[in-house]
Amino acid sequence: MSEHAIAWTVNAHPRRDRVEARTSLADHLRLEVGCTGVHLGCEHGVCGACTVIVDGRAVRSCLMLAVQADGACVTTVEGLAAPDGTLHTVQQAMREAHGVQCGFCTPGVLMTFAALSSDAAKADEQAMIAAMSGHICRCTGYQGIRRAAKALADKAVGSGQGT
Repeated sequence: MSEHAIAWTVNAHPRRDRVEARTSLADHLRLEVGCTGVHLGCEHGVCGACTVIVDGRAVRSCLMLAVQADGACVTTVEGLAAPDGTLHTVQQAMREAHGVQCGFCTPGVLMTFAALSSDAAKADEQAMIAAMSGHICRCTGYQGIRRAAKALADKAVGSGQGT
């Protein structure tokens, strides 16, 4: 088995790791880095539970190899809240909209919303709802998640950054 050295940043902390060429980013984040909020559901990129932010873009970590993260800045759900525990805007929106039930899909949904919310143009409600097509939730019927998406889009519009 061949190992490769990677230098990257995970949740604002620089790291140097050795990874096998075949190890997925999801497996490395969970098993070696300790980011257990990265959930593995389908391992085919369909369910969205493993979504993380890599260099500002939401990606399915089960479909990316850890070696591909060399030089990248990766954020997992563990890195969303402020160091003092203050919730990120998307976490607060999901909490207020009751967009969480069992919590399995929640980290991936949060990461998708965080990526869309951080864009300079800010995503509108339709873009946020459309992004939900990449996530499977078996508990909530999506209504709370949709309310959170609307609240995030309304906040972007209210701040003058949305369309």
